[in-house]
Amino acid sequence: MNPSRMLLIATWNSGKFAELRELLKDVPVETVSLMDMNIELDVEETGETFAENAALKAEAYCEMSGLLTLADDSGLVVDALGGEPGVRSARYAGPDATDADRISLLLSRMQRAQSRSARFVCAIAIAAPRMSTEFHFGSCEGVIASKPCGSGGFGYDPVFLLPELGLTMAQLDSERKNMLSHRAAAARRAAQSLGKRFSV
Repeated sequence: MNPSRMLLIATWNSGKFAELRELLKDVPVETVSLMDMNIELDVEETGETFAENAALKAEAYCEMSGLLTLADDSGLVVDALGGEPGVRSARYAGPDATDADRISLLLSRMQRAQSRSARFVCAIAIAAPRMSTEFHFGSCEGVIASKPCGSGGFGYDPVFLLPELGLTMAQLDSERKNMLSHRAAAARRAAQSLGKRFSV
C-alpha cells in the first residue's frame, strides 16, 4: 500500500465506516480503517460543535497514523428539545446505551412536544500532515416519528421520518439513503475536494 494514496476513515462505528467508504468509492484512493492501522486509542469528543468534534478526531488520528484522515461528527438536532441530543447524540442515554435505549429516551422526552421537526447534521473534517484541516457540512430535514419503523441504517434512523417520502431513514435502501442523508451531502462535498487532491 502506498501511504500517499491512502485515506484513513476515523470511526469505530462499522455502519458509519461502510457508509462513508461507499460514499467515497469514486475517489481514487484506498480507504483504510482504524483497525487496519492497528490504532486502539479512542479520541474523546469534548467539542461543543459537530465541527470541533470532527476536527479533534481527524487531527488526532492523522498524527497517530501519518495518513490523510477523514472523520465525521454527526447527530440529531430536535427543535422541541432545544437542539438535543445534538453533539451528545451517541451518548444521549449514557456511554453504554444501545441505539434502542437512545431512541426510547428521545421518544419519552418528545411525548408532549407540539413540534416534531428535526434534522440530521454532519460535519466532516479532513486532516493532513502539516496542512490546515478542511471541513464539509451536510444536513437533512425531517420529523421525529411516534415509534421506530424500519430495520436499516443505525442510530436514530428508525424514528427519523422523511415527510415527503412517508418513510423513516431506516426504511430506505442504502442507495436511496446515500442520496438523501446528511452524511451523504457532506461526503459528496468531501469527495469533490479529495478528487481534486488525488488528481494532481
